[in-house]
Amino acid sequence: MPPAHPFDDDKLREECGVFGVIGVTDAANFVALGLHALQHRGQEAGGIVSYHPDHGFNSARRFGYVRDNFTKASLMETLPGALSIGHVRYSTAGSKGQTAIRDVQPFFGEFSMGGAAIAHNGNITNADALRRELIERGSIFQSSSDSECIIHLMARSLQRKVPERMQDALRRVEGAFSVVAMTRTKLIGVRDALGVRPLVIGKVGDGYALSSETCALDIIGAELVREVEPGEMVVIEEGKITSHRPFNNASSRFCIFEHVYFSRPDSIIGGRSVYETRRQIGVELARETPVEADLVCPVPDSGTPAAIGFAHESGIPFGMGIIRNQYMGRTFIEPTEQIRNMGVRLKLNVNRALIEGKRVVLVDDSVVRGTTSRKIKEMILDAGAKEVHFRIASPPTAWPCFYGVDTPQREKLLAATMSEEEMRDHLNVDSLKFITLDGLYRAVGEAEGRKKDCPQYCDACFSGEYPITPADMIEKGFEMKAAE
Repeated sequence: MPPAHPFDDDKLREECGVFGVIGVTDAANFVALGLHALQHRGQEAGGIVSYHPDHGFNSARRFGYVRDNFTKASLMETLPGALSIGHVRYSTAGSKGQTAIRDVQPFFGEFSMGGAAIAHNGNITNADALRRELIERGSIFQSSSDSECIIHLMARSLQRKVPERMQDALRRVEGAFSVVAMTRTKLIGVRDALGVRPLVIGKVGDGYALSSETCALDIIGAELVREVEPGEMVVIEEGKITSHRPFNNASSRFCIFEHVYFSRPDSIIGGRSVYETRRQIGVELARETPVEADLVCPVPDSGTPAAIGFAHESGIPFGMGIIRNQYMGRTFIEPTEQIRNMGVRLKLNVNRALIEGKRVVLVDDSVVRGTTSRKIKEMILDAGAKEVHFRIASPPTAWPCFYGVDTPQREKLLAATMSEEEMRDHLNVDSLKFITLDGLYRAVGEAEGRKKDCPQYCDACFSGEYPITPADMIEKGFEMKAAE
């Protein structure tokens, strides 16, 4: 894979995406379309497994975009059958930055009762301990992925059927996960007890689909049935859905950053439009952090809905002061030092005629390291802006995520080492303001804001309050936030 473009290197990485279909002819083609719609959740690699009674299980795993691999008839013809699952990947665990084909999901295993394949979105926070235990008992791992632990735990279960073996395995697992799995006759979906990662059910013709997001159901013409509930396992077979509850009851702690950045704006989460939630974030941000300015400008593309909401609430005109090169792609081969130094300008360009002479409010979804924010500010000033004010549609990201999102080490997060005023000075802008946690909660529909003793979402990247203990990271020296 080519190196990440510097613009993307200053963003949080969007974990993974999973998709599965049962009961439709050429199911793998539907899965390829679904994965294409979920490409924003992982661009390093993708994989598809299918099953056909006459051909058994077949799989294909490839590096790069879905469109460059799983649109080729010669490949898709090797994946026959009416049952298929797939996965798009960004490495949040395992060999980060040096992805091996053996780490690409779905993973497949032959058990005494038949084969099964599994695709996992999230992160297992006790994977290191589980791996050591399994290796000591004779397991031979083929990948560096935490997800492979589930396959080995299933293999050691004494249960007779795959769903029961999966329940056994997942009860040993700590962390956040949405799992899509398949046997010869079943499509299975599971969410962890807190429901940190998303998973939805769709109806397509006489069959069903499981997906990380509703936007992938739209692309195959599927109707949204419902979300898989936190702590629920659904088993789909012969046109019927059965529900199981393998975990102890717990309060939902869905990842609030899905609303802010990870999910596509045309998806639905908890019955709410992601686009509308992001627009409302901008409304709350304008109420909390008013500013005198001439133009509200989004940092494309994820900052756009919030900027629209900010402009509407503040009465400041909205304008596309920054234009994104739509043909840039996520990565760029940088052949010379001269091109490399162009940095963000390869992907973003300032609309000089709109910016010149104006006091500009830049609305972005987050500030991670701050490197891109500084470059964008310089571009805006170079275009003749009088003032630059940053408004950020999420609270300061001060803590790393251990639940399926690749974030820098804490000391590399700007908000972990600087106050808001120090960050303003570091970025050298006229003002810098973040939405508050309460404001973010109001924007996602919690009128009373955040409940301090029992938050409604996982917001650990902002608050440092981890709903699931990151056991492996603590073993490696990570220090949790001290109790207040």
